Amino acid sequence: MNFQGSRRRGEDGIAMVIDFLLSNAQLVLGVGGAAVLGIATLAVKRLIERAGRAADDEKEKQKMAESWEELSLVSASPTLIKKGIEGVVMKHIAKATRQQKAELSQQPQTPSPEVSSKPESKSKRLQVCVRSLQERLQLFHHTRAALAPAEVRRAQSLAVDICSEIQGFLHSRLPDMPLGEMSLGGSLLDDLQVVSADHACLLVPLQLEASLWRLIPGEETLLTHPLHWMVRRVNLEYFPKGLSYWDRYLVGSYLSAEAVVNMFSKAVMETINWPSISSTMDCLVRPVLGGPDLRLEIRPGNEDGTESGDQPLFISMLPVLREEDVVLTAQPELTSPWVNAWHLSLYPWENQRLTQLDATDDGRRRHTLKTLKAVCRLNPSLRPLGAAPLANLVLHLSDSESDWSEISLDVRFQQCITELIGYLERGALHSYFKPAVNLLSGLSEDQVDQMGFMLYCAVSEPEILLI
Repeated sequence: MNFQGSRRRGEDGIAMVIDFLLSNAQLVLGVGGAAVLGIATLAVKRLIERAGRAADDEKEKQKMAESWEELSLVSASPTLIKKGIEGVVMKHIAKATRQQKAELSQQPQTPSPEVSSKPESKSKRLQVCVRSLQERLQLFHHTRAALAPAEVRRAQSLAVDICSEIQGFLHSRLPDMPLGEMSLGGSLLDDLQVVSADHACLLVPLQLEASLWRLIPGEETLLTHPLHWMVRRVNLEYFPKGLSYWDRYLVGSYLSAEAVVNMFSKAVMETINWPSISSTMDCLVRPVLGGPDLRLEIRPGNEDGTESGDQPLFISMLPVLREEDVVLTAQPELTSPWVNAWHLSLYPWENQRLTQLDATDDGRRRHTLKTLKAVCRLNPSLRPLGAAPLANLVLHLSDSESDWSEISLDVRFQQCITELIGYLERGALHSYFKPAVNLLSGLSEDQVDQMGFMLYCAVSEPEILLI
């Protein structure tokens, strides 16, 4: 935060202290501390700006009261600031405030002719514009979080068409590959996608012989990671290698997820005649090469065959293994550098649990989750928070709060903000189904600081997240 130069008394000293503290905040305060200090500096900035405005005394006093409410967050929030630093900051804030209050009391009270001419009409306009947090949440969900049914149907139709093309190609080119029926999955199918229907997931189920393969939980492997499972080839003394189609993708005695992904990349992404499919579907279809995942880009085309400016749709092709309620996915970007590891997907469990809870008490947990996902996606500071931490945040809060009715959405939303601040300060948000998994482990210190500052500001003004 950079403060503009000013000739008002007392500002230079405050600016010097704030510049020094902010420049050393990361070193002195550590993770999350800079967020709290930022609130103090933001409040000081507002105090200084409001002091120079030639407004009536009652309006200035009201704004000063709002600023002091913001400053109270610093002392009310968990103690992340060293006592010495906190004392210096609060000392200079109090000094600057006393000076500005003295200057305000000396200003003449000259009513504005425009304000006094039509006070009733202005108050009526303000009453129309002011909305409660509950109304803002409903409006935000309707305009930003919820997708238009026509947009969802169009994205699903494109994904199903691509699914049919890929499955037909694999059956004709690799007829001996044991695959199940490909299907659409993920947030687009489960009505959990927000902002825009811009991505979809095609599930490609691999069929394994039950007597030849064993799925090993992550805790029982050498990796000891609860989400990194392995698939071992068993009964080699009775059924030697070569009897199963998937033996060709073994690394050691384990089915390699990375080898399976590389196979599909060569057999599908680099082999299918995508220009021919593009002409059939009246849109531009092309593979996104060079990444660890199997992804296609579909962009609506113009009549002359050129690209249009519409939002593209990205479709991920995801090989999966299923055994009862366990779903393993081949995602090297999540299991790297272990080439044999398969990722245990917790998404089906989380979505099923939220649906069951909402069906039991007619709650709005999924509604709240979609609102939180839209807030994080549209806010650059909160964008690193993915869907999994937010879903687990709602699940954890459901254990302590049973009222998720529509009239309590504003209270639950504010609680989610407060709970998330606590998780960021501790640096851990444990998975609801796998407590050993920390869903915040992938965040950097800078990301935590930025998210902490934004959320601390939203404690007193949650509407800033709904802009």
